[in-house]
Amino acid sequence: MTRRGAVLVATLAASLVATPLAAQAPPPFLFWLFPQTKPPPAPTPSATPAAKPAPPPYEPSTSETPPPYEPTAPETPPPYEPQLLRLAELMGALTYLRDLCGAGDGAAFRAKFASLLETEATAPARKATLAGAFNRGLRDYEMTYRACTPAAREIVARFLDEAARIAKDVATRYAG
Repeated sequence: MTRRGAVLVATLAASLVATPLAAQAPPPFLFWLFPQTKPPPAPTPSATPAAKPAPPPYEPSTSETPPPYEPTAPETPPPYEPQLLRLAELMGALTYLRDLCGAGDGAAFRAKFASLLETEATAPARKATLAGAFNRGLRDYEMTYRACTPAAREIVARFLDEAARIAKDVATRYAG
């Protein structure tokens, strides 16, 4: 060993002997052998929760009687519900595709759907179902078509025919 190396080892040994073992920090590469534990924090006097005031006792009022409980039966959908859902989906697709292909009457299809929704949706669940079908039709074709193509024009023509057929069929079969 060279003189320089011996001096380095002696200095290192002297510094390790001079400090107590408990005060020496473990080497960083042996962290799993020397776990670092800290004492738990002392509890503070304000750490106890404050008592909550008790609620006032319940006293039924004698002046008002509650309305009698009337269970409502879940609304059964009409027999033309599948056709109506398909019509809503077609109207959503036509709203997007007609504007995409330059017809400019997408807002008219949206307004027609709004009037259909106002007329047919009596319960919130039914309204959500019809609106979901409309949105599904709109979003499906929005993801598929970014420009008006001959296929998009063909779909518009077919959807217009199918929507007219469904509307006529529901009106003639179920109008009363």
